[in-house]
Amino acid sequence: MIDTHAHLTSLDDADEAVGRAADAGVTRILTVGTDVEDCRRALSLSERHEGVFAILGIHPHEAASATAGDLDNLRDLLGHPKAVAVGETGLDWYRDYAPHDDQRALFAAELELASGLGKPVVIHTRAADEDTLTALADFGGTVVLHCFSSSRLLPTALERDWYVSFAGNASFPKAVELRLAASEVPAERILAETDSPYLAPQPVRGKRNEPANVVHTLAALAQARGEEPGELERQIERNAAQCFALP
Repeated sequence: MIDTHAHLTSLDDADEAVGRAADAGVTRILTVGTDVEDCRRALSLSERHEGVFAILGIHPHEAASATAGDLDNLRDLLGHPKAVAVGETGLDWYRDYAPHDDQRALFAAELELASGLGKPVVIHTRAADEDTLTALADFGGTVVLHCFSSSRLLPTALERDWYVSFAGNASFPKAVELRLAASEVPAERILAETDSPYLAPQPVRGKRNEPANVVHTLAALAQARGEEPGELERQIERNAAQCFALP
Protein backbone atom coordinates (compact mmCIF):
# COMPACT_ATOMS: atom_id res chain seq x y z
CA MET A 1 0.00 0.00 0.00
CA ILE A 2 1.06 3.59 -0.57
CA ASP A 3 0.28 6.77 1.37
CA THR A 4 0.33 9.42 -1.34
CA HIS A 5 0.41 12.46 0.99
CA ALA A 6 1.93 12.66 4.47
CA HIS A 7 3.81 15.32 6.40
CA LEU A 8 6.49 13.11 7.91
CA THR A 9 8.52 16.14 8.90
CA SER A 10 5.72 17.11 11.29
CA LEU A 11 6.15 13.86 13.22
CA ASP A 12 8.72 13.83 16.03
CA ASP A 13 9.33 10.13 15.34
CA ALA A 14 9.25 10.14 11.55
CA ASP A 15 11.75 7.31 11.09
CA GLU A 16 9.83 5.11 13.52
CA ALA A 17 6.56 6.02 11.77
CA VAL A 18 8.02 4.78 8.49
CA GLY A 19 8.81 1.50 10.22
CA ARG A 20 5.30 1.19 11.68
CA ALA A 21 3.85 1.89 8.26
CA ALA A 22 5.90 -0.94 6.76
CA ASP A 23 4.64 -3.26 9.49
CA ALA A 24 1.08 -2.34 8.45
CA GLY A 25 1.86 -3.08 4.80
CA VAL A 26 2.38 0.56 3.77
CA THR A 27 5.70 0.29 1.98
CA ARG A 28 5.76 3.61 0.11
CA ILE A 29 5.09 7.12 1.43
CA LEU A 30 5.07 10.46 -0.36
CA THR A 31 6.13 13.07 2.19
CA VAL A 32 5.35 16.72 1.59
CA GLY A 33 7.45 19.83 2.13
CA THR A 34 5.65 23.11 2.77
CA ASP A 35 8.51 25.64 2.57
CA VAL A 36 12.13 25.47 1.43
CA GLU A 37 13.58 24.25 4.72
CA ASP A 38 10.77 21.74 5.15
CA CYS A 39 11.44 20.51 1.61
CA ARG A 40 15.06 19.90 2.54
CA ARG A 41 13.92 17.88 5.56
CA ALA A 42 11.54 15.90 3.37
CA LEU A 43 14.35 15.05 0.95
CA SER A 44 16.56 14.00 3.85
CA LEU A 45 13.90 11.54 4.94
CA SER A 46 13.57 10.22 1.40
CA GLU A 47 17.32 9.61 1.30
CA ARG A 48 17.14 7.57 4.52
CA HIS A 49 14.26 5.36 3.43
CA GLU A 50 13.99 3.51 0.13
CA GLY A 51 10.20 3.69 0.05
CA VAL A 52 9.90 7.40 0.86
CA PHE A 53 9.61 9.98 -1.92
CA ALA A 54 9.09 13.74 -1.72
CA ILE A 55 6.50 16.23 -2.93
CA LEU A 56 8.08 19.67 -2.71
CA GLY A 57 6.39 23.05 -2.69
CA ILE A 58 5.57 26.24 -0.84
CA HIS A 59 2.21 26.03 0.88
CA PRO A 60 -0.32 28.83 0.27
CA HIS A 61 -0.16 29.64 3.99
CA GLU A 62 3.46 30.72 3.35
CA ALA A 63 2.64 32.93 0.36
CA ALA A 64 3.12 36.26 2.15
CA SER A 65 6.75 35.49 2.97
CA ALA A 66 7.76 33.51 -0.12
CA THR A 67 10.45 35.15 -2.25
CA ALA A 68 11.85 34.73 -5.73
CA GLY A 69 14.89 33.17 -4.08
CA ASP A 70 12.64 30.58 -2.43
CA LEU A 71 11.26 29.62 -5.82
CA ASP A 72 14.77 29.32 -7.24
CA ASN A 73 15.74 27.07 -4.34
CA LEU A 74 12.58 25.02 -4.84
CA ARG A 75 13.44 24.52 -8.49
CA ASP A 76 16.88 23.24 -7.52
CA LEU A 77 15.44 20.86 -4.90
CA LEU A 78 12.95 19.47 -7.41
CA GLY A 79 15.90 18.21 -9.43
CA HIS A 80 16.53 15.58 -6.74
CA PRO A 81 15.86 12.04 -8.07
CA LYS A 82 13.36 11.35 -5.28
CA ALA A 83 11.36 14.57 -5.81
CA VAL A 84 8.24 13.38 -7.63
CA ALA A 85 5.83 16.34 -7.67
CA VAL A 86 5.32 20.05 -6.98
CA GLY A 87 3.10 20.90 -4.04
CA GLU A 88 1.20 21.20 -2.12
CA THR A 89 0.22 24.45 -3.75
CA GLY A 90 -3.07 26.22 -4.31
CA LEU A 91 -5.46 28.62 -2.63
CA ASP A 92 -6.86 28.70 0.89
CA TRP A 93 -9.61 31.24 1.51
CA TYR A 94 -10.71 29.33 4.63
CA ARG A 95 -7.71 29.89 6.91
CA ASP A 96 -6.74 33.08 5.05
CA TYR A 97 -3.22 33.07 6.47
CA ALA A 98 -1.85 35.00 3.48
CA PRO A 99 -3.28 37.76 1.26
CA HIS A 100 -5.22 36.42 -1.72
CA ASP A 101 -3.05 38.18 -4.30
CA ASP A 102 0.08 36.65 -2.77
CA GLN A 103 -1.50 33.21 -2.84
CA ARG A 104 -2.54 33.61 -6.47
CA ALA A 105 0.94 34.75 -7.49
CA LEU A 106 2.65 31.87 -5.68
CA PHE A 107 0.20 29.35 -7.11
CA ALA A 108 0.85 30.62 -10.65
CA ALA A 109 4.61 30.44 -10.11
CA GLU A 110 4.45 26.86 -8.84
CA LEU A 111 2.20 25.80 -11.72
CA GLU A 112 4.75 27.28 -14.12
CA LEU A 113 7.48 25.39 -12.29
CA ALA A 114 5.58 22.10 -12.53
CA SER A 115 4.89 22.67 -16.20
CA GLY A 116 8.50 23.46 -16.99
CA LEU A 117 9.80 20.44 -15.10
CA GLY A 118 7.12 18.08 -16.37
CA LYS A 119 6.10 17.09 -12.85
CA PRO A 120 2.61 16.57 -11.39
CA VAL A 121 1.14 19.31 -9.24
CA VAL A 122 -0.55 18.52 -5.92
CA ILE A 123 -3.36 20.94 -5.15
CA HIS A 124 -4.50 22.33 -1.80
CA THR A 125 -7.80 24.18 -2.08
CA ARG A 126 -10.17 25.28 0.68
CA ALA A 127 -13.18 27.55 0.21
CA ALA A 128 -11.65 28.63 -3.12
CA ASP A 129 -13.20 26.29 -5.68
CA GLU A 130 -13.87 28.74 -8.49
CA ASP A 131 -10.58 30.59 -8.14
CA THR A 132 -8.69 27.30 -8.07
CA LEU A 133 -10.40 26.14 -11.26
CA THR A 134 -9.63 29.46 -12.91
CA ALA A 135 -5.94 29.17 -11.99
CA LEU A 136 -5.81 25.63 -13.40
CA ALA A 137 -7.74 26.40 -16.58
CA ASP A 138 -4.65 26.60 -18.80
CA PHE A 139 -2.50 24.06 -16.96
CA GLY A 140 -1.95 21.04 -19.15
CA GLY A 141 0.03 18.84 -16.78
CA THR A 142 -0.95 16.17 -14.29
CA VAL A 143 -3.14 17.40 -11.42
CA VAL A 144 -3.78 15.75 -8.05
CA LEU A 145 -6.59 17.14 -5.89
CA HIS A 146 -5.16 16.44 -2.45
CA CYS A 147 -7.48 15.71 0.50
CA PHE A 148 -10.53 16.03 -1.72
CA SER A 149 -13.30 17.83 0.15
CA SER A 150 -15.48 19.71 -2.35
CA SER A 151 -17.92 17.89 -4.60
CA ARG A 152 -18.17 21.06 -6.70
CA LEU A 153 -14.72 20.30 -8.08
CA LEU A 154 -15.58 16.77 -9.14
CA PRO A 155 -17.15 17.43 -12.57
CA THR A 156 -14.07 19.32 -13.76
CA ALA A 157 -11.75 16.73 -12.22
CA LEU A 158 -13.54 13.95 -14.09
CA GLU A 159 -13.68 15.92 -17.33
CA ARG A 160 -9.95 16.73 -17.24
CA ASP A 161 -8.74 13.34 -15.96
CA TRP A 162 -7.30 14.72 -12.74
CA TYR A 163 -6.35 12.40 -9.92
CA VAL A 164 -8.60 12.64 -6.85
CA SER A 165 -7.04 11.77 -3.50
CA PHE A 166 -9.08 10.99 -0.38
CA ALA A 167 -7.87 11.30 3.21
CA GLY A 168 -9.12 10.00 6.54
CA ASN A 169 -12.07 12.39 6.66
CA ALA A 170 -13.73 10.23 3.98
CA SER A 171 -14.24 7.64 6.73
CA PHE A 172 -16.09 9.99 9.10
CA PRO A 173 -19.74 8.98 9.66
CA LYS A 174 -21.11 12.30 8.39
CA ALA A 175 -18.89 12.40 5.27
CA VAL A 176 -21.61 10.99 3.01
CA GLU A 177 -20.83 13.39 0.14
CA LEU A 178 -17.15 12.47 0.18
CA ARG A 179 -17.93 8.76 -0.05
CA LEU A 180 -20.39 9.42 -2.86
CA ALA A 181 -17.67 11.36 -4.69
CA ALA A 182 -15.25 8.47 -4.12
CA SER A 183 -17.74 6.11 -5.74
CA GLU A 184 -17.84 8.31 -8.85
CA VAL A 185 -14.10 8.66 -9.46
CA PRO A 186 -12.86 6.34 -12.23
CA ALA A 187 -10.76 3.45 -10.98
CA GLU A 188 -7.65 4.73 -12.73
CA ARG A 189 -7.86 8.19 -11.10
CA ILE A 190 -8.41 7.48 -7.38
CA LEU A 191 -5.69 7.86 -4.73
CA ALA A 192 -5.58 7.50 -0.93
CA GLU A 193 -3.61 9.44 1.65
CA THR A 194 -3.37 10.20 5.35
CA ASP A 195 -2.34 13.88 5.35
CA SER A 196 -0.50 12.88 8.54
CA PRO A 197 -0.42 14.05 11.26
CA TYR A 198 -3.88 15.45 10.51
CA LEU A 199 -7.30 13.89 9.81
CA ALA A 200 -6.90 10.52 11.52
CA PRO A 201 -9.51 8.14 10.05
CA GLN A 202 -12.51 7.04 12.05
CA PRO A 203 -11.02 3.91 13.71
CA VAL A 204 -8.25 6.06 15.25
CA ARG A 205 -10.02 9.42 15.26
CA GLY A 206 -8.75 11.81 17.90
CA LYS A 207 -5.23 10.40 17.78
CA ARG A 208 -2.24 11.73 15.90
CA ASN A 209 -2.38 10.41 12.37
CA GLU A 210 0.49 8.60 10.63
CA PRO A 211 1.03 6.71 7.35
CA ALA A 212 0.15 3.28 8.77
CA ASN A 213 -3.44 4.51 9.09
CA VAL A 214 -3.97 4.83 5.34
CA VAL A 215 -5.28 1.26 5.48
CA HIS A 216 -8.39 2.59 7.25
CA THR A 217 -9.00 5.15 4.53
CA LEU A 218 -8.59 2.41 1.95
CA ALA A 219 -11.20 0.30 3.72
CA ALA A 220 -13.70 3.17 3.75
CA LEU A 221 -13.12 3.89 0.06
CA ALA A 222 -13.48 0.24 -0.89
CA GLN A 223 -16.77 -0.01 0.97
CA ALA A 224 -18.07 3.17 -0.68
CA ARG A 225 -17.13 1.84 -4.11
CA GLY A 226 -18.39 -1.72 -3.50
CA GLU A 227 -14.93 -3.13 -4.18
CA GLU A 228 -12.61 -5.54 -2.44
CA PRO A 229 -9.96 -3.65 -0.44
CA GLY A 230 -7.17 -5.74 -1.92
CA GLU A 231 -8.16 -4.92 -5.49
CA LEU A 232 -8.55 -1.22 -4.70
CA GLU A 233 -5.15 -1.26 -3.00
CA ARG A 234 -3.55 -2.68 -6.14
CA GLN A 235 -5.36 -0.14 -8.30
CA ILE A 236 -4.19 2.77 -6.16
CA GLU A 237 -0.64 1.43 -6.32
CA ARG A 238 -0.85 1.42 -10.11
CA ASN A 239 -2.37 4.90 -10.16
CA ALA A 240 0.31 6.35 -7.90
CA ALA A 241 3.09 4.75 -9.92
CA GLN A 242 1.62 6.24 -13.11
CA CYS A 243 0.91 9.66 -11.65
CA PHE A 244 4.21 10.21 -9.86
CA ALA A 245 6.45 8.10 -12.14
CA LEU A 246 7.48 5.91 -9.21
CA PRO A 247 9.94 3.07 -9.75
